Amino acid sequence: MKKSPTTTTTASPATPERRGSRRCKITQLMRIRPSDPEKEPFEDLRGTVSVSPSGIYFHTTELGYALGMRLFVTVPFSYDNAPSREYLAEVVRKDTLSNGMFGIGFKTLLEMGEQTNYSFGSQRK
Repeated sequence: MKKSPTTTTTASPATPERRGSRRCKITQLMRIRPSDPEKEPFEDLRGTVSVSPSGIYFHTTELGYALGMRLFVTVPFSYDNAPSREYLAEVVRKDTLSNGMFGIGFKTLLEMGEQTNYSFGSQRK
């Protein structure tokens, strides 16, 4: 007597997408600082991993991030006088990654305007 092969497949239930907008996997350099003067100050220069119109996700080794923390974010950041924008943002996600880094997600709350990086070196003529 031949047995008919039985296959068992476990279909995981499809979870609906909770994001309100699509993500782009692009890398742009950002400068990130806490906005609260009571917090321990730091300056984190990191590249974006995933970008949407309302938020950014990136990887970091900085320990100072916490959920609900407010940040000043300058993106795209460069050391020359290239134009960039500064935003007020809030940390909404903190993942511990297997490589020892953290995955940080923040949502932008307010665009604070265009920023120019100034050099205060002695350039008198």
